[in-house]
Amino acid sequence: MARFDEGCSDAAITLANWDTSKVRDKLKRDIEAHIASVHAAKLSELTSLYEGKLKDALSAPAEALLDGANSETWPSIRKLFRRETESAASGLSSALSGFDMDEQAKGQILANLEAYARGVVEAKTKEEAGRVLIRMKERFTTLFSHDSYSMPRVWTGKEDIRAITKTARTASLKLLSVMAAIRLDDDDVDNIENTLSLALVDSTNAAVKDRSITAADPLASSTWQEISASKTLITPVQCKSLWRQFKAETEYSVSQAISAQEANKRNNNWLPPPWAIVALIILGFNEFMTLLRNPLYLCVIFVGFLLVKALWVQPRHCG
Repeated sequence: MARFDEGCSDAAITLANWDTSKVRDKLKRDIEAHIASVHAAKLSELTSLYEGKLKDALSAPAEALLDGANSETWPSIRKLFRRETESAASGLSSALSGFDMDEQAKGQILANLEAYARGVVEAKTKEEAGRVLIRMKERFTTLFSHDSYSMPRVWTGKEDIRAITKTARTASLKLLSVMAAIRLDDDDVDNIENTLSLALVDSTNAAVKDRSITAADPLASSTWQEISASKTLITPVQCKSLWRQFKAETEYSVSQAISAQEANKRNNNWLPPPWAIVALIILGFNEFMTLLRNPLYLCVIFVGFLLVKALWVQPRHCG
């Protein structure tokens, strides 16, 4: 503005009595607007850069952790979230030091970055929760159809199908409990896994007699205890429905395994049952003694065998 004032003084005509204040104010507003526009564009570009880095750093690892759902899934996601958010916030804070802005505005930008990171993790969790039934069936098939060495399981008849089925279903239930709610904060403590296990795996009919519906069925609700609605992805009622569908769609694999095991047992048991062997010995004892007393019978049987064999073989040679 000093250069503008200097130029105006050089161009001023005394008798014209020009008032340059309005032009000066307009120029000042235009300059300030341009500075603000460039400032906002640079901030937006910088923020987008670090948001992109955060998305790349959080999205794929979070998906991998959710896919292998276990007791350490959410602690690992929280650790990942804090590490990557702090790293991005540190880089952005250093970049913002070159801008003329107060600490409050800077703090707001960093808070928005953390909120964006939280949104990335929550969006990925919601996406995976929408595919939870597919994930559960995949996990069940993997554990049920493969042994501890990841080799395809052969049902020879020695396997405990009941125990294998329970192990595979328990692992699938674990995945469902992990996907049921978002637990990004350290104080997010819940009892979802135990509730699902008691209601769906360890439940007994005797335990629910003479009780109210809510007491008898802990899943007869649309909310989880100690979990807010905003963090709930799969409600208790939905979990029960998903589990019923999961069992129906995996029951065929169990029945096929049982059939294969029974068929294998039948193929291996070519001898008659022990009681039949004992009966043959007792009932055939007299005939056996008759053959021993009259060797002529043995000769007749042997000749008959040779005759039948000759009649059986001759047509084949003629053909």
